[in-house]
Amino acid sequence: MDHDADLDATGLLCPLPVLKARKRLQALAPGQVLRMQADDPAAVVDVPHFCAEAGHTLVSSGESGGVQTYLIRKG
Repeated sequence: MDHDADLDATGLLCPLPVLKARKRLQALAPGQVLRMQADDPAAVVDVPHFCAEAGHTLVSSGESGGVQTYLIRKG
């Protein structure tokens, strides 16, 4: 899927990946998509929760080589 912005949050621990995603999403227009990569084990819980609470859509999530990739559509 195409995305409008990237965020590399690898090496960051909770709550930094979600805080950086929030800041990055503020700069996007509603409907635009952020691709975020993270390796924090807590992100698998934190990112979906953040999306639900903030009104964003978690389009997809996956993992490859210990790095999780999330596509978040700004609500």
